[in-house]
Amino acid sequence: MSSDLIFTFGGIGLCGLGLFGFIYHRHLLRRLIAFNLFGNGTFLILVGFAQQGQGNSDPVPQALVLTGIVVAVAATALALVLIRRWFQLKQATELPEDSQS
Repeated sequence: MSSDLIFTFGGIGLCGLGLFGFIYHRHLLRRLIAFNLFGNGTFLILVGFAQQGQGNSDPVPQALVLTGIVVAVAATALALVLIRRWFQLKQATELPEDSQS
């Protein structure tokens, strides 16, 4: 099994785990962690597709992944600030249920 398949299958596994966690959990921090897992899985899939065998790789997907990592860190910091503010205002770490009238 080559490294590109390992990266791709690992990324698919992380995407599935992140999607399940995002749907299943109600706690905001757990949802943020699940969302980050989904993003990291996407990065792994892109790196797996960028591999061309014999140690050669396409630099464009690698640059996209590096840029995506920087954006993901900034988005995670913003989400943490918003979760903290939500907790200060509502004294809860979960979103309220939708009410259908």
